[in-house]
Amino acid sequence: MKKADFFQKINDNKVKCTLCNQGCVIADNHRGLCGVRENRKGILYSLVYGKVIAQHVDPIEKKPFYHFLSGSQSYSIATVGCNLKCMHCQNADISQSSKEGFFYDKYELPGENVTPQQIVEEAKNSNCQSISYTYTEPTVFYEFALDCMKLAKKEGLKNTWVTNGYTSTDALTKVAEFLDAVNVDLKFFKETTYQQICGAKLLPVLNNLRLLKKLGVWVEVTTLIIPKQNDSIEELTNIANFINNDLGSETPWHVTAFSSAYKMINTPQTSQRAILKAVEIGKTAGLKYVYSGNIMDNETSITYCPKCNEKIIERLAYQTNRLDDNGKCSKCKTIIDGVLI
Repeated sequence: MKKADFFQKINDNKVKCTLCNQGCVIADNHRGLCGVRENRKGILYSLVYGKVIAQHVDPIEKKPFYHFLSGSQSYSIATVGCNLKCMHCQNADISQSSKEGFFYDKYELPGENVTPQQIVEEAKNSNCQSISYTYTEPTVFYEFALDCMKLAKKEGLKNTWVTNGYTSTDALTKVAEFLDAVNVDLKFFKETTYQQICGAKLLPVLNNLRLLKKLGVWVEVTTLIIPKQNDSIEELTNIANFINNDLGSETPWHVTAFSSAYKMINTPQTSQRAILKAVEIGKTAGLKYVYSGNIMDNETSITYCPKCNEKIIERLAYQTNRLDDNGKCSKCKTIIDGVLI
């Protein structure tokens, strides 16, 4: 347990959590929506500091990052908890397990007790070039992530977040100093759908994407294409245009296929045709790098030079074949966007 970094005291021993855009007002002896931050007599505490529920060595492409240290391994960690309640969550067993009805008040949250020093040492011993804060939402284990990130920087490791983009402006600005790359889930482009399926709003995610670009963090965007929820040509075009116009044509967009999960088990899987159509929409909007995910199509996982169309990086599942010249096109010497070396 550790005192939280972002909260405000209000009357009657209540506190307002200012870590994310949910802005939970929490009564004494209660927790916020994430289920991992508890008010104890007017002080907000993180219940998951150092309580790691998952730690693995993953290919960086699995996050997915296709333009950040491509071909490298990333030491990946998470605690339980999430500040959203997505009905289609693929990791609901750990992201939602901290909520009321699972572990509440009298139960200790699950996880292995580890220190930032141990995380960084494991990453180095595993020959990883980076640490990824992923699987659940890194915002909810912010204090632990930040301590790991600071130490990782000193040891020459990079830091990446895979996030829903719902961190508060102040918290995101603070962590960005130690953040090298981020993959943000841009789930929908309609407020009503965000509210209904995730219990969140669209605008804070868009604003955070703009902020991350402004702060110089390498940004990649992922959209899970869900049948009859966000797969219309209009909505996908709106997402692609936002990325192109507000974030820049160099920003990679990953469009991935949905498989039934959690509270959406009756929703059908996304067709390969729908994913390939989304890739086409992204390219038509002017994006240089649009990639498919969760389908068997090697062509749309290849990185091509945006100038001469030479193959730069071939991918088969999470295996990569780099054909670039130290981050440049081997044919025309165009610098490929991102952090490839």
